[in-house]
Amino acid sequence: MKIFVSSNWQNILSLSIGIMLMLTVSDSYASDKKLANIYTYKSSSGVISFSDIEPLDVDFSRYRFDCYACKVDSLIDWRRAKLYLHPYRDDINQAALMYGIDPAFVRAVIHAESHFNPQAVSKQGAQGLMQLMPATAKELGVKNSLSAEQNIKGGVKHLARLLRKYKGDNELASAAYNAGEGAVKRHGGIPPYKETQVYVERVGILHQRYGRFSHLNK
Repeated sequence: MKIFVSSNWQNILSLSIGIMLMLTVSDSYASDKKLANIYTYKSSSGVISFSDIEPLDVDFSRYRFDCYACKVDSLIDWRRAKLYLHPYRDDINQAALMYGIDPAFVRAVIHAESHFNPQAVSKQGAQGLMQLMPATAKELGVKNSLSAEQNIKGGVKHLARLLRKYKGDNELASAAYNAGEGAVKRHGGIPPYKETQVYVERVGILHQRYGRFSHLNK
């Protein structure tokens, strides 16, 4: 499915049509338990296009509709899934060193949040590798959440604050990162949301696995 919008039309119209397409594709994929993607790109003639098929030979942005590790009925074997040991190594290590947290934990959160897709945008509006919400990004001083360097630095700063707040408890920090600090406070711990519970579990598994290879990422 493709929709084309002339660059002469107002941006609001193009955005509206894009959102309609995103929602349509998201609903159809949800029924099949598949991952939905929407691609947006601009042709050489200036036409803005939205498609559920990956474009060829043009620069494009990809939008996702889910938190990668939040799918309750995921069939992924998280103890055997492919790890991403090298992407963004320097940015992750530098940010982790700056804020005093384990880079393996950062890598686990990135894997869980976006599967290392720097252009990921959720239906709630979270953006980039560490899926920062616009308000959170602004608070963290991140001007462009789709910049891998800025996103990682801001996300790690946020994670470090959560770890300080929860006295180094990775599970509570993960829960707050996913469901919000208010939910953790209301429930006195990990909220009883299936999505959050599986997220915390999977981040823990990924953290342990990435930690085994920490010597390769220095």
